[in-house]
Amino acid sequence: MICVFSKLHLLAYRSDVTKTPPPPVTRSTSCCTPVHLSRVLMELRDLLRFRHCSRTIYTLVYPAGPAWLRCPVCGQVVRLSLTEAPVRIRTPITDGHRAACSFLITSQHGAAGFSELNRSELHVGISNSEGSVFSYTESGIQCQLVGWEQSIIIPLVAPGNDSLCFRTVWDKHLRKFSHLNTWTADRFQEEREFGSCCYGFALSFINHVMRSEGSEPISRECFTSQYVLPRMEVASRYLSVHQHICLHGYYSTSESQGPGTTQSLVF
Repeated sequence: MICVFSKLHLLAYRSDVTKTPPPPVTRSTSCCTPVHLSRVLMELRDLLRFRHCSRTIYTLVYPAGPAWLRCPVCGQVVRLSLTEAPVRIRTPITDGHRAACSFLITSQHGAAGFSELNRSELHVGISNSEGSVFSYTESGIQCQLVGWEQSIIIPLVAPGNDSLCFRTVWDKHLRKFSHLNTWTADRFQEEREFGSCCYGFALSFINHVMRSEGSEPISRECFTSQYVLPRMEVASRYLSVHQHICLHGYYSTSESQGPGTTQSLVF
């Protein structure tokens, strides 16, 4: 078993996938050792979506803001009514060290690792209340203060429960759980309840907390399909549009020809 969570393995949890199962992850492409993750950082910006020239257009958000917005198709200043106001689409890839008590997904290649065209492996971890990220690797448990700056974040605590008392309990649980001899380096090759090791550690901890609160544990299939896949798909679509804008200046969902043409996008 290796510590990474392959994008290919995510496909196994799509309800519409019935074809040949994904190939196994190989050790040569894994991040089993405690490497510095997310060291190749892309400059990511929020997107701006608006309607003009009978098209839905996406551009990058600039400091000047919508007041100086020009349509990249006709070149005219965009004047929109209140009901047609531009919509700001926040980047789904953010700093995991600023996300308390969360499930995090990152890549050795930073945000680029979430692209459908990138076959790099993913790595997952759990953050404490101060943004330190715990993950399981071939060298045992790693606690990192840097390296998860471009992550997909899945909050694990409801806003109403996010009290100082709960954060203290969360940190105590995480610290104690990570020190169990289950997660030592010499036991890395053992079969795990949830498969790949970093994912197994993260889901095992989530279920540990749920059981301590008297809640039913969650299965790998349920967690993957309900929480991981939707965010991965949004991140992949965002990156596709972001990269297209960087190359061509804008993204349009209704052009039949020209550099702005790509498939329709739904966030």
